[in-house]
Amino acid sequence: MKVPSPGESITEVEIAQWLVADGDYVEKDQAIAEVDSDKATLELPAEVSGSITLKAEEGDAIAVGQVVCLIDTEGAPKKGQSMPLPTEAAAPVTVAPLAAPVTNQNYATGTASPAAKKIIAEKGMDLESVIGTGRNGRVTKEDAVKAVTSMGTAPVGSKRGEERKKLSMLRRKVAERLVAVKNETAMLTTFNEVDMAPIFALRKKYKETFVEKHGVSLGFMSFFTKAVVRALQMYPDVNSMIDGDYKITYDYCDISVAVSGPKGLMVPVVRGAEKLSFRAIEQEIKRLAIRARDGQITVDDMTGGTFTISNGGVFGSMLSTPIINPPQSGILGMHNIIERPVAIDGKVVIRPMMYLALSYDHRIIDGKESVGFLVAIKEALEIPEDFLMDNDIKKALEL
Repeated sequence: MKVPSPGESITEVEIAQWLVADGDYVEKDQAIAEVDSDKATLELPAEVSGSITLKAEEGDAIAVGQVVCLIDTEGAPKKGQSMPLPTEAAAPVTVAPLAAPVTNQNYATGTASPAAKKIIAEKGMDLESVIGTGRNGRVTKEDAVKAVTSMGTAPVGSKRGEERKKLSMLRRKVAERLVAVKNETAMLTTFNEVDMAPIFALRKKYKETFVEKHGVSLGFMSFFTKAVVRALQMYPDVNSMIDGDYKITYDYCDISVAVSGPKGLMVPVVRGAEKLSFRAIEQEIKRLAIRARDGQITVDDMTGGTFTISNGGVFGSMLSTPIINPPQSGILGMHNIIERPVAIDGKVVIRPMMYLALSYDHRIIDGKESVGFLVAIKEALEIPEDFLMDNDIKKALEL
């Protein structure tokens, strides 16, 4: 069985986890492995039923089209258990001490080879902290490679350990892109705050009716998506991207929405958000969130957004500077809602307030546009009946 192509431009995947053991009997379309690409984590289904023989280890990088397993269609399942794993005769293992005791000390004791000196210097370590296992206690290149920077003296009687685990291909790609954003864009962040009381009042009044009729909750994301779409239409440069010496501006709004899944944060796309109602937005976000939670999100689900909304407030974040999702030019960061005193008409009142953050690429978006964009979102959220619902709440909510 060969690795199928998970999407255009992807030439290599990594075996994240085998879901079956070597020799197991698998059914057709049964998930047998999870594979990481640089865009998503996907499940690999069995093409036929039979006994499986694994041809790759977890963590191996596999080219698209390469054989990863063999499935014997004539194999039959064992009664009550899978076929046993093939075993090999265990070779005798000799445990060597970490540091051989130095019996013959001379001028070479504790000195390092040129290669070892270079590695120790790169690690920022003192030569005296490295124990040599070479002849007469000489520090070898292997000693330098294995040397670990001291983490301080452990408390008496404590047991402390560490785990070294290779990052998944997806996580490595995300890290690479985040560093690239900081290095290749002129990213700035501007802030504002919004009074959420009007939306609280609308949700309290219509939430139950909305759920009964549409089967989904009336959440905050539909209001924010609507407000973002309106602002993008007012400030089209925010809905643009740089392609070399050209600026590409889109006349549609495909909104990437960050959702949490078992493999970390995923950013699926709500397509054509400018044409969707409150109901349609809530249903689409729920559908994408379920797919992310169940590990069924695809590369296509996360490709092609023109702007991103990230809600760190669900994790308790009060204020942050979100990082642009390339090649997009802007991202809106939502945060937690906190009741605090604000001045309204000369009086101090308690209101549910949220901080908003807009990170944007200053190469394509000017400061005036970024501030105006965020103000447009603020006014739409504080007066939703006028700016988002055309003064007809029931029609907008399809009630």
